Amino acid sequence: MNPEIERRRTFAIISHPDAGKTTLTEKLLLFGGQIQVAGAVKSNKIKKTATSDWMEIEKQRGISVTTSVMEFDYEGYKVNILDTPGHQDFAEDTFRTLTAVDSAIIVVDSAKGVEMQTRKLMTVCRMRKTPVIIFINKMDREGKDPFDLLDEVEEELQIKVRPLSWPINQGMRLKGVYNIYEQQLNLFTADKQKVTEKVAVDINSSDLEHHVGEADATKLREDLELVEGVYPEFNTEDYLAADVAPVFFGSALNNFGVKELLDCFVKIAPNPRPTQAEEREVTPDEQKFTGFIFKITANIDPNHRSCIAFCKVCSGKFQRNAPYLHVRNGKTVRFSSPTQFMAQRKSTIDEAWPGDIVGLPDNGIFKIGDTLTEGEILHFKGLPSFSPEMFKYIENADPMKTKQLNKGIEQLMDEGVAQLFVNQFNGRKIIGTVGQLQFEVIQYRLENEYNAKCRWEPLNLYKACWIESDNSVELENFKKRKYQYMAKDREGRDVFLADSGYVLQMAQQDFEHIKFHFTSEF
Repeated sequence: MNPEIERRRTFAIISHPDAGKTTLTEKLLLFGGQIQVAGAVKSNKIKKTATSDWMEIEKQRGISVTTSVMEFDYEGYKVNILDTPGHQDFAEDTFRTLTAVDSAIIVVDSAKGVEMQTRKLMTVCRMRKTPVIIFINKMDREGKDPFDLLDEVEEELQIKVRPLSWPINQGMRLKGVYNIYEQQLNLFTADKQKVTEKVAVDINSSDLEHHVGEADATKLREDLELVEGVYPEFNTEDYLAADVAPVFFGSALNNFGVKELLDCFVKIAPNPRPTQAEEREVTPDEQKFTGFIFKITANIDPNHRSCIAFCKVCSGKFQRNAPYLHVRNGKTVRFSSPTQFMAQRKSTIDEAWPGDIVGLPDNGIFKIGDTLTEGEILHFKGLPSFSPEMFKYIENADPMKTKQLNKGIEQLMDEGVAQLFVNQFNGRKIIGTVGQLQFEVIQYRLENEYNAKCRWEPLNLYKACWIESDNSVELENFKKRKYQYMAKDREGRDVFLADSGYVLQMAQQDFEHIKFHFTSEF
C-alpha cells in the first residue's frame, strides 16, 4: 500500500437538523489547527460564524444548506471532512455526499434521541455498507439515560453499538467522561474555546473519589461493569464491516469529548476503499488516475460567478495540468488551478491522492456523476436524482434581468439543488424540489448572487416520473392523450407530470408497455 493512501481518512458528518454537526466540525478543525478560535452557529457574543456555514443564507438562519468540504492534518493523518445539511429539504445533497466518503459520523442529540432524518441517512449507510461512529452530543444538558439512548440507537438504526466512552452524570451535574478506549478520565470544565485536561486514573483506586466524589465514583464503577457485561468487546474488524458502531459521549459546544472521538477515529477508520464502476471495481492503489464528480457549487466566490465541481479521487494520483479524459464528452481536459478547500477559502494544489476531494473550475462542462480517467472508459454508479414532490412555476419578476435569471437558474440546477422541467403544452418553466425550503433558497440566491428577481406561481402536481417504452406507438398515444401533462427535463427526456395518485395509477394500468421511473437513473 502507498503510505499516502494509508494516511487518508475521508468521512461525512450526518444527522437530524440541530443535533450539532456544524458545531462538531468547528471543534474538529480547532484540533486540526486549521482555525485558532471556534466560530459559533448561533451566538450574539461570539461574532465569528462557523467556518463551514459560509453562504449568506446559512449565517442568517443558523442552518447548513449545502455540503462543505474541509481538510486538515492531524497526528500524521490527512483528514477530509464533509459537513452535510441535516434539513430534509436538502437530503439529496447529503445522499450524494455519502457516495464520496469511506465512513460517517452520526450525531445524536442526547435529549431528543434518534430522529426521522437520521433513520433515512442510516438506511443509505446500510445500503452502501459504510462504517459509522455515533457521537451522542449535548451531554451538558438534561437528557435521556445513557443506557436508554443506546437501546434506542440499536433499535432505530438497526445496528449493534459499543460505547467507547462513558459519561459521569449529565446536565448541570456533568463531571466528565471516562474514556474506555484509552482507560483515562477526562474532567469537564465548561469552556467553548479551549480543551479540557486528561487524568490517568486507575478505576479501582481511591483516586477516582478524589476527582468526582463518592456517589459518582460508585455509579461509574457499576455502569462500567454493566457495559462490559452487556456489550461484546470492541473489535475493529466488526466496525469496518459496518456491523458495530462505536459510541462516544460529549458536548461539541463545550468542546468536550471531541478529542477522544478524533483520536480513536483516525486510528480505526478505514483508508480509501475500492469503488464500484459499471465496468469493473477500481482499487485505490492502481497506477492510473480515476475520479468522479459528486457535487457542483455555483458562486463559491460571488465576485467572479465561478462554478466549482467537486471530484473524489478514486485511484492513482491526480496531477495539475495533466491531460485527463472526460468520459461523457469524450474530450481531453487539463486543469491549471485545481484547489483544495477549507469551506470557502481555497488553495491551489499540485497533486492529490485517493480519498481526497479536489475542486475543479467548471465552465459548464460538468454534470453530477461525470467521470475523469487517463483514457479508460469508466462510469461510476449511484448518483441519482429523485423524483421531486413539490412544484411551482418560476416566472421572471423583472423583465430587464431575463439574461441574469436564465443564467442563475441554469447554474443552480447544475448543482442539483432542484430540477427544471419545461412544460410541452405552454412552454413554461417548472421547478421541482424535495422540500419547501429549497424554493426560498433559490429565490434568495437568485436575488443576492445573480441580481435577478423571480416569483413563484402555484402548481398542483402529485409527482413527476420519467417514462420510456419499447413500444413507440403506445408511447406516442400516451403523449397525445396526456399532452397537457408532458414535460422535458434538462437532458430532453420525457417526463410525465401526474396531478394525483389516482391519475398515475390509472395511467400505469391503461398503458402496460410504458415504464414509469421515480429516479433519473434507469
